[in-house]
Amino acid sequence: MNEHMQAAILAVIERAPQWIRQDLTAKDEIVRRRAEESLAAMIADALGKADPQPE
Repeated sequence: MNEHMQAAILAVIERAPQWIRQDLTAKDEIVRRRAEESLAAMIADALGKADPQPE
């Protein structure tokens, strides 16, 4: 992973909403999975914008 990608991921984690942070530690698997999927989508979006695929 290059520094640019790492910085993009860190930026997403730093601005993650409080509900995601709380739900990531939830005992309820459905709640935790929703938070994981939301965070993964945010990270994927940030990486797509930070390092667009060449055409």
